[in-house]
Amino acid sequence: MTLSTTAPTRRRLHRAWFVAAVAFVAILGAAGFRATPGVLITPLQEEFGWSAGTISLAVSVNLVLYGLTAPFAAALMDRFGMRRVVSLALLLIAVGSGLTVLMTASWQLLLFWGVLVGLGTGSMALVFAATVVDRWFVRHRGLVTGVLTAAGATGQLIFLPVLAQLAQGPGWRFASLTVAGAALAVVPFVWWLLRDQPADVGTTALGAEPGAVRTAPPGTVNAAVRAVTVLASAARTRPFWLLAGGFAICGASTNGLVGTHFIPAAHDHGMAEPVAAGLLAVIGIFDIAGTIASGWLSDRIDPKVLLGVYYALRGLSLMVLPSLFAATTEPSMLIFIVFYGLDWVATVPPTVALCRRIYGADGAVVFGWVFGSHQVGAAFAAVAAGLTRDHLGAYDLAWYGAGALCLLAAGMSIAIVHSRER
Repeated sequence: MTLSTTAPTRRRLHRAWFVAAVAFVAILGAAGFRATPGVLITPLQEEFGWSAGTISLAVSVNLVLYGLTAPFAAALMDRFGMRRVVSLALLLIAVGSGLTVLMTASWQLLLFWGVLVGLGTGSMALVFAATVVDRWFVRHRGLVTGVLTAAGATGQLIFLPVLAQLAQGPGWRFASLTVAGAALAVVPFVWWLLRDQPADVGTTALGAEPGAVRTAPPGTVNAAVRAVTVLASAARTRPFWLLAGGFAICGASTNGLVGTHFIPAAHDHGMAEPVAAGLLAVIGIFDIAGTIASGWLSDRIDPKVLLGVYYALRGLSLMVLPSLFAATTEPSMLIFIVFYGLDWVATVPPTVALCRRIYGADGAVVFGWVFGSHQVGAAFAAVAAGLTRDHLGAYDLAWYGAGALCLLAAGMSIAIVHSRER
């Protein structure tokens, strides 16, 4: 008698997970680079005598370009591929951050950190995550969007305490050079491991039917033309303006206000900068959990309902914040940090989901424009909060105003309808 044995077939991990891992590392770095201005404001004021408003202007330019670059970056990724666009973006970040160590005037901060780093980070931020998910995933889209969005929180968690210690110890120039070196270190991973389409490696998106091919714009389509054309079409629909308006308030209440001014605001109340930076990093810890959970929920609950809840809770928490600042870390501040951290960018997965549902194949580019509004709101808040501090001597009005706007964003989100309204 002959016995035949068949070796069990080993199930290989789908290539989409490797692409998502590389994207996670790149987005992680971009978030860390974006978080740096918060730890530079006080050192730059002390060395050059620049006002908070002057430095906030450079941060504002960075935030605007970070957002407005996104839709064009999404179209460029369709035209030239994610690998080329993200690699070039990392090089821009390295150059911009590295050159800041040579600056002697505030306009140079605006050029190096505002323009170069803004263009670089904007080309590989959340729109990159949306593009990866759109091309490589059919199943688990909400969850993967949440994980990639959480990469931003992880970057903040890793970079902020380190950069704060470098800025206070060896000096802010060492912090800038650290950012430049980290950006360069990510380039080889992106170039060697990232792939633009499943077809490039002979497979399909995770969860797609065998042989399914993603419909993509023709390779000859001009990226700028496509980005503007998609905007013109989306701008004729009511959901676009509700999404964009809500996300502008999201940016104002996170990157623009808390991300830029939490550390100097805490410093105003006697708290050491590394301690304040550590609190922002803790926000990043809980943001990871909150954003991944939000992605999971976005696959199961109406995304507009999630957005309404997130914005309402954020607004209420910001209105309480001014009473929590102190020279030491009190339990009440820790409660705020945990609560706010869970909500920090939990808005992203449901927003991406709504863009995809409403605008289909153009969803990533539409999200790019919506994300642009996020950064315009962030830029406005960065400058407005800096001027508020300069003229009133405190940030309180900025916190209350942002809280009220978040309650408005909650109402706008609930009003979104999952169809194009002409």
